[in-house]
Amino acid sequence: VQLQASGGGLVQAGGSLRLSCAVSGRTFSSYVMGWFRQAPGKEREFVAVISWNSGRTYYADSVKGRFTISRDNAAKMVYLQMNSLKPGDTAVYYCAADRAFSYDSSRYDYWGQGTQVTVSS
Repeated sequence: VQLQASGGGLVQAGGSLRLSCAVSGRTFSSYVMGWFRQAPGKEREFVAVISWNSGRTYYADSVKGRFTISRDNAAKMVYLQMNSLKPGDTAVYYCAADRAFSYDSSRYDYWGQGTQVTVSS
């Protein structure tokens, strides 16, 4: 399984961005997909996760109500819609895939290369 994240950029506080993650592999629909982020000097942290059939999602408290994770199994894509962005959201964002529904980054077997999101005040 290979993952390619895109859609990052520079945005003003209060703005929006939509991150995309393209996944290769025949068994994409069986994977749980997560988004994580890492700010400079900080550890990687959980952002959001979605189950294989989109029936279950879970968000970090810091993004709940502002970010929405979704997936399109036919297109092998995962998305992270980010609204009301804050400077504290600045980080490199990574998509990841695993068999289990988890917010623990150590559980994830496959990772994309990351895409930079910068929110200016």
